[in-house]
Amino acid sequence: MKVGVLALQGAFARHVQVLGELGLAVVEVRAVHELSDVDALVLPGGESTTMSMLLDSSGLRNAVADRLFAGMPALGTCAGMILLATHVADARPDQRSFGAIDIDLRRNGYGRQVDSFEADLSVSGFEGTFPGVFIRAPVVDRVGEGVEVLATADGHPVLCRQGAVMVASFHPEMSGDRRIHEEFLDLAFTILADE
Repeated sequence: MKVGVLALQGAFARHVQVLGELGLAVVEVRAVHELSDVDALVLPGGESTTMSMLLDSSGLRNAVADRLFAGMPALGTCAGMILLATHVADARPDQRSFGAIDIDLRRNGYGRQVDSFEADLSVSGFEGTFPGVFIRAPVVDRVGEGVEVLATADGHPVLCRQGAVMVASFHPEMSGDRRIHEEFLDLAFTILADE
């Protein structure tokens, strides 16, 4: 299985490193032809409005939307979560999300950069806690009926899954713990095996 990491802006290099350490073939996706070569996609943290604009200027938006609609497994972290959400309450008028997971959220809902924090998260199916690294993290205000909440912080969902899509408010690639990536890869392998 080849996993792509959207490499337009943000913390893509850390995801590439973690996936490589897990033995995956990893493609940094910056163009449509690179996307067509992958089985699953990671949308990293970064600046969601900038990433949204770069998706348009690179010509990748429609290709990513088509692959997501066709069931391509995707993991979105922080800004990637914003890009995959259904509704973003405080988005710029020209910012568009893919609507790949039925959640509504607010950008930077946990505060600005100076408000960044770490929290030990209880994740469904994990033994022990997971070290959540929250940097200008989005807050989920609503989850749809088909969305499974895998972890919460301060009463808000911070790790969710719906079908082939998994999203996190935090940065698992910064934690030193590979279990979120492993969980996503298990999900992707299962979905791809069923096709």
